[in-house]
Amino acid sequence: MICRVCDARNLTPVIDLGEQPWCNHFLTRDQIGKEPFYPLRVVYCQECSTAQLDYTVKKEIMFGDHTYLSGVTKSLSEHFRGVADEVDRNFFAGKSNKSILDIGSNDGTQLKHFQSMGYDVLGVESSTGTADIANKSGVPTLNAFFNFETMQKIGRKFDVFHAAGVFFHLEELHSVCDAIKFGLNEDGVFVVQFIYMKSVMENMAFDQIYHEHLLYYTLQTIEVLLKRHGLSMFDARLSPIHGGSIIGFIGHEGQRAPSQRLTAMREAEEVSGCNDIEAYHAFDRRIRQMREKNLAYLANAKKEGKRIWGFGAPVKGNTMLNYFGVGPDTIEYLIEKNPLRRGLYSPGMHIPILIEDELPGTPDIYFVLAWNFKTEILANNQALIDSGVEFVFPVDPKVAA
Repeated sequence: MICRVCDARNLTPVIDLGEQPWCNHFLTRDQIGKEPFYPLRVVYCQECSTAQLDYTVKKEIMFGDHTYLSGVTKSLSEHFRGVADEVDRNFFAGKSNKSILDIGSNDGTQLKHFQSMGYDVLGVESSTGTADIANKSGVPTLNAFFNFETMQKIGRKFDVFHAAGVFFHLEELHSVCDAIKFGLNEDGVFVVQFIYMKSVMENMAFDQIYHEHLLYYTLQTIEVLLKRHGLSMFDARLSPIHGGSIIGFIGHEGQRAPSQRLTAMREAEEVSGCNDIEAYHAFDRRIRQMREKNLAYLANAKKEGKRIWGFGAPVKGNTMLNYFGVGPDTIEYLIEKNPLRRGLYSPGMHIPILIEDELPGTPDIYFVLAWNFKTEILANNQALIDSGVEFVFPVDPKVAA
C-alpha cells in the first residue's frame, strides 16, 4: 500500500490486533457466526510519521447504514454545545447569514446547537437511517458520502465546516480535503475533532483502533495532510472527550497566524517523542500487558462466581472484546442506552445486548466498555455503586480538559 497522507511506500507494521469483524456490525440472531473478519493492523509511515491501518473495509459497508447515534449521550451533546459556542464567540459573533456544513453529521446533534444560534445548517451523512432521523428532527441533511463531487453538487460556500469523529475515517481523504478547500469561505474556519494519538498512547486507549478509524493523527501528521491541500491549523486545544481529542481550528493557508497555544502543544508533542516509531513499539508492548492484566482479573472474578455485565456496547468496545477473546461465557450481557441496538449481538464475540431500562436484575461487576464517559456513568449510577456493584474501567483516561 501507499501512505494515505503522503503517498510514500515505506510503511512499517507496529501494532497487530488480529483478524476482527467490522466492529459496528452488530448482529441479529440469524447473522451470528456469519460476519466477515478483516485484518486490524497499524502501520507507521517512515516518511511522514502517520499511523494508519493497512487494510480498508469499504466505506459503503461501514457507513452506508449503522446504529451509532450522537444524541444518546448527554455529555457528548453538552460537548457539542460548547464547541458551537466557542466557534461562534471566537469567529462569527455579530455576523449575519452565518452558515455551517457538518461532515458526517449523524443525527444532527451538533447542528442543532448551531441552529439555535441562527446558523443556516446543512448536514452530510452517509448512513441512510441516521440521515432520516436528522431530517425528521428538523436538521437539513443530505444523505451522501462527502467528497469533492458532493461539494460541487452542493454548489455554495460556508463560513464553517465541521467534522467530529470522522476526519480519520476517510477512505476518500484527499477528495474530502479538496472539497473543504473549495467550499470554505476566505475567512472561514474548518473545525476538526479527532482522537489524538498522543493521548491514545498515554491513556492506553488501544480500543480506539478499529476499522472505521483509518488514520491516527498527531498535530505533526495532520499538518502534513493539510498543507498538501492549501489548509493550515492555526489553533487547537486538547479535550477530554473520547479519552483525549484535539479540537483543531483550520483556515486557508496563510490566512491566520498560529496561536501561542498551538505552538506550545506542538513543542510538547516534539518533546514527548510520540511521532517516533519507537513510541508505537512501546505502545504495542503495553497493549499486550494490558490484555493479560484484564484477562487475569476477569478469570478471577468468574472463579469467585461473580456475574459480569458490560456497561455500554460502544463500537470501540468490540476491538477490546475481540482482542481479549472475551465472550458471553465471561461477560453475560452488554447494557446499552441506544434503542437501535435492542436485541442485537456484538460482532465476533456474540454477547447479547440489553437496553438499560429493561434489565433482569443487576450484576456484581460492570466491565465498562464506554470508559470515555466515566464521569457521567459514575454520576448516573451512584445508587448501584452504593449497593455494592463494582464498576471496573479497563481504560482509565486521565486527560485534563
